[in-house]
Amino acid sequence: MARKKQEETSTRKVTVNAQIEGAGIVVDQPITQTIEQNYMPYAMSVIISRALPEIDGFKPSHRKILYTMYKMGLLTGPKTKSANIVGQTMRLNPHGDQAIYETMVRLSRGCEALLHPYIDSKGNFGKAYSRDMAYAASRYTEAKLDPICGEFFREIDKDTVDFVPNYDNTMKEPVLLPATFPSILVNSNVGIAVSMASNICPFNLKELCETTIGLLKNPDYVLEDTLLGPDFPGGGYLVHDAAALKQIFETGRGSVKVRGKYQYDKSLNCIEITQIPPTTTIEAIMDKIVDLIKQGKLREVADMRDETDLSGLKITLDLKRGVDPDKLMQKLFRLTPLQDNFACNFNILIAGQPRVMGVREILTEWIAFRMECVRRRVYFDLAKQKEKLHLLKGLQKIILDIDKAIRIVRETQEESEVVMNLMIGFGIDETQAEYVAEIKLRHLNREYILKRTEEVENLEQSIAQMEEILNSPKKIKGIIISELKDVIKKYAKPRQTQFVFSEDLEDLDGEEETPSYPVHLFLTRDGYFKKITPQSLRMSGEQKIKETDEILWHHETMSDIELLFFTDQQQVYKTRANEFEDTKASLLGDYIPAKLGFDENEKVLGMVLTKDYTGNLLFFFENGKVAKVPLSAYETKTKRKKLSGAYSDKSPLIAIFECKGLEEDEKQEFVLTSTAKRKLLFHAGMIPLKTTRNTQGVQVMTLKKNQLAEKAEPYLEGMFKNPHRYQVKTLPALGALLREEDLGEQLTL
Repeated sequence: MARKKQEETSTRKVTVNAQIEGAGIVVDQPITQTIEQNYMPYAMSVIISRALPEIDGFKPSHRKILYTMYKMGLLTGPKTKSANIVGQTMRLNPHGDQAIYETMVRLSRGCEALLHPYIDSKGNFGKAYSRDMAYAASRYTEAKLDPICGEFFREIDKDTVDFVPNYDNTMKEPVLLPATFPSILVNSNVGIAVSMASNICPFNLKELCETTIGLLKNPDYVLEDTLLGPDFPGGGYLVHDAAALKQIFETGRGSVKVRGKYQYDKSLNCIEITQIPPTTTIEAIMDKIVDLIKQGKLREVADMRDETDLSGLKITLDLKRGVDPDKLMQKLFRLTPLQDNFACNFNILIAGQPRVMGVREILTEWIAFRMECVRRRVYFDLAKQKEKLHLLKGLQKIILDIDKAIRIVRETQEESEVVMNLMIGFGIDETQAEYVAEIKLRHLNREYILKRTEEVENLEQSIAQMEEILNSPKKIKGIIISELKDVIKKYAKPRQTQFVFSEDLEDLDGEEETPSYPVHLFLTRDGYFKKITPQSLRMSGEQKIKETDEILWHHETMSDIELLFFTDQQQVYKTRANEFEDTKASLLGDYIPAKLGFDENEKVLGMVLTKDYTGNLLFFFENGKVAKVPLSAYETKTKRKKLSGAYSDKSPLIAIFECKGLEEDEKQEFVLTSTAKRKLLFHAGMIPLKTTRNTQGVQVMTLKKNQLAEKAEPYLEGMFKNPHRYQVKTLPALGALLREEDLGEQLTL
């Protein structure tokens, strides 16, 4: 029994394998063939049927939603639940309901993503300017078509566009919508296909329609006369750049600079940002501002709040006392997405082919499309009127003898022969006879028939006019012009995005101003740095440092001073005091090697302050040599943070001091001490100036074998009882041994 079952199973497997020919066999295939057979159909589907808009201004997903809503009677009827719309749209769009609803949300008035929304919404549809304000589920929201959609469906039933079957061949849908205005440029459209993308910026409806009217009248019309530039639904300011706009108008590629709109409330000392660029969100701007504050690059802001409510977008920045709001906003425009570029890429499907076109070419293509729609509409109306005229002419013949018509009908034996007998009796064709035969008994009076036949003359005039239109492109253009004027009258809005001219913003790209205020700077031997305001220092003067550490350097200066940190690896790191946060005496401060990115095991040897790189530096080495280098040797045109070869590497460095110029050199004196306890007092002016940073300097102290210079310090009045004992007039010199009388009197820093 078991063997029999095994044989049956084996037979079944053989049968299955026989049905699937080549199953399980791996066959080598050239990559070009794989791409052509598998990838290219997908790529073409994405390009043609999904991602790129067509000349009517819609992607397939948009068109399917709007057409479904039109068929549901939502152009004039009451709103319905969004879930109903999504469900009905799935008859045309076989994608998930969430994808359909997301597309519908972007088209809605509540989302504020479009300059002229296509869907009149009720409920929470989120906001295009917010990343975190999510839309409600489709079961909670309601929608209907906005009145402007009447311009898409007014003549859709008059054979103005082609219809194709839906995916399961149960209904038909339009290939395009017969838009009466160039909607392709009225609302923004973003699409990412395979190997190409599209990014269309919106233009003001009135400006665009007037420009189209100008092109209809004159193909060489200057676009800039009426089309000023993009108009974004979120408003803001467009930084006017004539060259950039001209490039977009001509090529369809380029970028425009958009910045947010703000107002300053003097009574509350705060800035209120009410409009932002279309490429960013509230959260992105606030995150960037927080990052700048943490990095110490933005000290003017005391507090920040998102006060967006039902009245609209608002970001409030509370300012510190004395801050110039306009200068702060210039800084924010430079450092945050409050000023951003909108990159244009007018890639549109024309007859199934993607084309990147300028504004003139797009409007020319739309005019050709619209002229064909009008021609088809007029031809459809002409056919209907000709058909009606034909019927009425048959009715005219009946009027000559109504009694005869009644007699023919009454005397006909078979119902099927009524039409034939009327045709014979009055000399009319079958269509006319069918029409006469269907007239109600109550209408078989002379008055009714005379009224109907009076229409014949009007119909003949109307038909003549339609035939004249069909034969005259000029008259078709005239119809389009009148329709565009009607659209302007009904739906035009004031411009949302205002202009600010680039010549008025010359100072924006300059170096940002840094606040300047008094500070105390401290540097410890282990490399800890503190920047403390005088107020904070008065409140807590006790410095916190590590047990094995000590403060080697303290100076009172201004916060915009530049700092040069010299290390034991002949390198200098350049920064500003403003790059460091204000701290307290009770904290350790910033660890310089970590803050400035020192190399491994690199240590700070000294710090120099400068504002304009004037003056000189004195480098004291263990071999008794001293080098004088101009501070300007460390100045760079670019903002380099690190310089190599900062001083000579021939002997270890023991000290760095700054002297302020020739006159002060003669007054400034230094004391050099050797390991033999000899001291040498000399004027800084005795050291010749060298131009190279890594100069070895000159021999100042003569050292015997195994002796080194171990300490250098500025001379202070009263340091020695008899300073002439240690002072020299020529260099190099051996120096003098320290007397006992100077041991107790010697002052140290």
